Amino acid sequence: MTQQIAGMIDHTLLKANATRAEIEKLAEEAKKYSFASVCVNPTWVKTAAQLLADSQRVKVCTVIGFPLGAATSATKAFETKDAIENGATEVDMVINIGALKDKQDDLVEQDIRAVVEAAKGKALTKVIIETCLLTEEEKVRACRLAVKAGADFVKTSTGFSTGGATVEDIRLMRETVGPEIGVKASGGVRSREDALAMIEAGATRIGASSGVAIINGETSASAY
Repeated sequence: MTQQIAGMIDHTLLKANATRAEIEKLAEEAKKYSFASVCVNPTWVKTAAQLLADSQRVKVCTVIGFPLGAATSATKAFETKDAIENGATEVDMVINIGALKDKQDDLVEQDIRAVVEAAKGKALTKVIIETCLLTEEEKVRACRLAVKAGADFVKTSTGFSTGGATVEDIRLMRETVGPEIGVKASGGVRSREDALAMIEAGATRIGASSGVAIINGETSASAY
């Protein structure tokens, strides 16, 4: 079970003051524990790809339009292409949250699709809907739009807003997208118990800076 959980973790370091030494440590831990990926800001993608060049398992994940989702679709698409050129094989993009709340579903879908198309055939696309800012109806609508736009995953949170993943949200997202689309729980998953609860509710990926603590049966104080 420990190895199964490890293979579902995106080992994450997205703080603004991350240093090269911390990225190097992140990559080494990811290789040691066989995590699914390292998730880093775009500026560190090339470095992470170089550090993981000898790994057959660990992928390089980055974030797009992060953390607000308020960049234009063209900017998000460019950011995606640039990240892939630098070695990213997974991208986690933030939706246009205000547009969703304004019921501009076509805009939201087009925004997601811009990233999906930029990544097509080169990287998985995960769609961050920022559940803590949404009503239940908006969460469902966001998930449906992500599926319609061709995304590979829906994801709860950036970890930089007012809340993170909850079991209830994971269950709702899984029920909405069905069995074929990935569901990623991120934000506040700090222990093995947290991770197992998310997985039981339907998560297939865990975004956490606490990956080592999770695997070692400890509880981290980290917010992400």
